Amino acid sequence: MLFWLKKTVSFWLMPLPACLTLMIAGFVLTLRERRRRLGRILLTTGLALLIVFTNKAVSQWLIGPLETAYPPIPELAQSSPVPAELAACRYIVVLGGGHGDMPGLSATNKLSTSGLGRLIEGVRLARALPEATVIVSGPSDGRGETHARVLARAAESLGLAARRIRLIETARDTEDEAQAVKAIAGNGKVALVTSAAHMPRAAGLFRKAGVVVLPCPADYRGKPNPDFRWTDYSWDTDSLDRSTFAVHESIGYFWAWLQGKV
Repeated sequence: MLFWLKKTVSFWLMPLPACLTLMIAGFVLTLRERRRRLGRILLTTGLALLIVFTNKAVSQWLIGPLETAYPPIPELAQSSPVPAELAACRYIVVLGGGHGDMPGLSATNKLSTSGLGRLIEGVRLARALPEATVIVSGPSDGRGETHARVLARAAESLGLAARRIRLIETARDTEDEAQAVKAIAGNGKVALVTSAAHMPRAAGLFRKAGVVVLPCPADYRGKPNPDFRWTDYSWDTDSLDRSTFAVHESIGYFWAWLQGKV
């Protein structure tokens, strides 16, 4: 019950639903003479917030601190030794990122942008750590196969041997995933792969569960340009997506912090 309540509340706190709710409520109130002033305020506030959240500079500012909390794993050249911290990892954990069940698509094409970005990073690390076990996670929506199985098949199509893959198919959120990984890995060190903006919350939850983790961020959404460009201050739907991800993760981290879980 608490899980679905959390999902419902967080949905309405996201930028687009929140802005649309303010604008619709404001419009309705403007039709009532006694509430017209309040309606204009709500309508203007919703529109202003939507303009803010769809701005590239604002979205970069929101997601930047989350994505830079942990450094990425650098290029791993075949002729160079693997960094000692990474070499110590016995497990590579790829957290679920969602997929679609459209018939006829390959497993890699079924994955969401986040899911594919995370998996590619996991496979890259697995090639550098040939003895490591790769753990993929994600439940079913009740209609199709589990997300973990889609990830596993996609990993195999990218060249990862099936014998190296373990599945977690019942964990519904990151906290559940942390507990499941702890049961498998014990005190073994884990290379934790998830979206860069999700990493602060994920790493905190895993460490609270007693998992020894090396954060390996992937699926970067920000990627700011190193030089000044006027287009960096324009508006687009990608910026709304970045802002939404940043707000979702910030709220999620704050909620976990309030409960003492990070």
